[in-house]
Amino acid sequence: MDPHAALRPVTPPSEIGVPVGIARANDPAAPRSPWPDGSRQLAEALHRLLVIQERDWHAHKGQKPRRGAEQIAAALVQLVGDDSSAKQLGGEAQVRAIALLEQGLAWLKGDLKDPGCPSHGR
Repeated sequence: MDPHAALRPVTPPSEIGVPVGIARANDPAAPRSPWPDGSRQLAEALHRLLVIQERDWHAHKGQKPRRGAEQIAAALVQLVGDDSSAKQLGGEAQVRAIALLEQGLAWLKGDLKDPGCPSHGR
């Protein structure tokens, strides 16, 4: 059994409303992304799903795995962004991705603690 099979989407991105290859479809001369079609859109969809919304903030702000997942998903968005290379290290997008990953890991390790809501306690 392929160990990466579980990581592959069962439903193609185009069938779940993710625009795949739009730039190339509209402009054949557009540069091809080094990432698989739909990667950026799927990463953004995952991040939107994991982000703690404002009205849920107080209920979830102290959940360290949730905060870690939110930051790690944000790092993935940066990593597969249009300004990030899949072929070489470096660049601002990768620096941003590393910073978000480090913050996500700090949440998972318990090194970070929610500072509290600035509007309370005043």
